[in-house]
Amino acid sequence: MSVSMPTAARWVNRWEQQQQRYAIDREERFVVVADVVEHVTAGQDRPRVLDLGCGPGSLPARLVRRLPGAEIVAVDMDPVLLELARARHPDAARYVEAVIGEPGWTERLALSGPLDAVVSTTALHYLSEPVLRRTYARLTGLLRPGGVLINADHLSQDALGVAEIAAYVGTRRAERRHAFDHEDWETWWAEAERDPELADLCARRRTGASAGNAGSLTLARHVELLREAGFGPASPVWQVGNSYVLVAVRE
Repeated sequence: MSVSMPTAARWVNRWEQQQQRYAIDREERFVVVADVVEHVTAGQDRPRVLDLGCGPGSLPARLVRRLPGAEIVAVDMDPVLLELARARHPDAARYVEAVIGEPGWTERLALSGPLDAVVSTTALHYLSEPVLRRTYARLTGLLRPGGVLINADHLSQDALGVAEIAAYVGTRRAERRHAFDHEDWETWWAEAERDPELADLCARRRTGASAGNAGSLTLARHVELLREAGFGPASPVWQVGNSYVLVAVRE
């Protein structure tokens, strides 16, 4: 079920455009994630990084340019996106198909040692709170002391009025950047399913494996879950509207 390089390049480039509709200041957010990884792995020749919900390899492709010696393992449950990643960014990471939070998912990663950083961009909001709690707890056992979890995602505020204002600020910024001119998620997938090279992979897709109420979890609740799981300090290091880069340090 391999995908040709031209096909992968076309669909990944289209994915990059589509994602700008949803992730406010997406490129800057990628840069901030790389900044944090670079800081916590300073002086290491081969830092170990795990990307949760890697999609078609967008973050690994950027990380490996900043940290060419990094050993990156990238996991996703979607066979289409993983095959696009393998074809488009084959040297950026080792790609693993697994459902985050399901029994045995971390064993499938075949990690070579303790992780320095776990990263994720616009992915963990798909996990229900119980699955997210288990995932955070499992990650504390995979990270070295002083390692970090970096979650770049949309997180709401506790105070209703502030949450509404943050969402409005983000929407207005997206409008000024013409983000909504890009095609949406549904259109991208509908068109991808019509591509003969992707048809078999699309038929294998499973959706909603861990769907729940995580999308409604507030920033404060994420911090609480991280502390319960054994992380120490946890706080945003970047924010635009309701788009955050949240960093938690493994004690």
